[in-house]
Amino acid sequence: MGRLFGTDGVRGVANTELSCEIAMAIGRAAAAVLKKETGRAKFLIGCDTRVSGDMLASAVAAGLTSVGADVILLGVVPTPAVAYLVKEMQADAGVMISASHNPAEHNGIKIFRGDGYKLPDLLEEEIESLVLDGGIFDRPTGGDIGRITVKEDARKLYISHLASTAETPLRGLKIALDCANGSASATAEALFTTLGAEVHMLSNAPDGVNINEKCGSTHPETLAQYVTAHGLDGGAAFDGDADRCLLIDENGEVIDGDMILSILASEKKERGTLRHNTVVGTVMTNFGFVRFCEAQGIRFIATQVGDRFVLEEMLREGSVLGGEQSGHIILTEYATTGDGQLTAVQMFSLVARSGKKLSELNTKMRRAPQVMRNLRTTAEGKRRFYTDAEIEESIRKAESMLGDSGRIVVRPSGTEPLIRVMAEGDDEEMILRAVTAVAETIETRLGRANS
Repeated sequence: MGRLFGTDGVRGVANTELSCEIAMAIGRAAAAVLKKETGRAKFLIGCDTRVSGDMLASAVAAGLTSVGADVILLGVVPTPAVAYLVKEMQADAGVMISASHNPAEHNGIKIFRGDGYKLPDLLEEEIESLVLDGGIFDRPTGGDIGRITVKEDARKLYISHLASTAETPLRGLKIALDCANGSASATAEALFTTLGAEVHMLSNAPDGVNINEKCGSTHPETLAQYVTAHGLDGGAAFDGDADRCLLIDENGEVIDGDMILSILASEKKERGTLRHNTVVGTVMTNFGFVRFCEAQGIRFIATQVGDRFVLEEMLREGSVLGGEQSGHIILTEYATTGDGQLTAVQMFSLVARSGKKLSELNTKMRRAPQVMRNLRTTAEGKRRFYTDAEIEESIRKAESMLGDSGRIVVRPSGTEPLIRVMAEGDDEEMILRAVTAVAETIETRLGRANS
């Protein structure tokens, strides 16, 4: 992780940690770096529904055009729409203004290269150095200054692409969609209606500050209650930029990312489309999924946490399926990044094709007991975490306590001011003791931490 870029772009509180000045400098630096490879570069810019989105998009656009790059504004779109459209429109790069599942006061800048994949570390580091070390940029004049245009049908192109991936229409299905008052508010209803579903919309009235507020994939309980109260076939809960998805079955039970992977992996293996018989997850993937893979004869590879690391390993292995428990599911047959709406389309298409209910499909994996605590800290606290001897000793003791019957994973978040403590195993009381002991040590040593 760099000084500016984290595991998923640049993040911070908008207008303070992530200021217009920084956004403009990132625009200038990104154009300067890519211009060396492409000549006059063309950038796409999309954003989610945060009130700061227009401000930061305008700043990035100003930075880009000031060094001679052209900009096409996409408006409010999901993050995976930018990844798809940058290739479809033959742009040199795409920029998404979003902080994903974080609260409204946060925002972020994520950059995709021309093939739809996130920028490699080397290019991010080059951009970062120009921003933080005071790089000198060209100042074109006259007709060499970049131009800004608007792509009015951007969402229609993306919706059409997602609809084309559905093997079976969704006619007859009744589903609820929780858009987290985010990007999916602009696309989900049209997409699933086009596919023939009876759609019930929740949290699709963004006002700039209600994104992710007690809704979406971080709060699926409201959607679960709605699905059961209205007798629906299921529901999908997206996050703020719609790159992740959790499902709700007809009984109101949550189907998380690991469970979605087990359903899709089983179906693909049966049909002979699970390329290299491999699924990629992370160190946070539930142990129940690992056991599922062993029972099914599927090869499982675990990476460090972050969808970019999952994707990198998928590309190395030639795998078509990977993802995270949080609902980032990557289907490389159709997309270059995690896509919540694509995941929902594929899952409900499977429901329609199989004639089975979601609960009937979700029988492949038995989830291992898991306890998670998120401890709030500061950037300094995250740095101190790595060198604190008492924290290291508490983790070692927890590992010894769990032995071969469980495991504990402790790590700073790459996108939030949190340290995550997770343990899982067959003895739920034991894993709770392990998490509590480690969490208490971290709170004592680093301060400003609460669950």
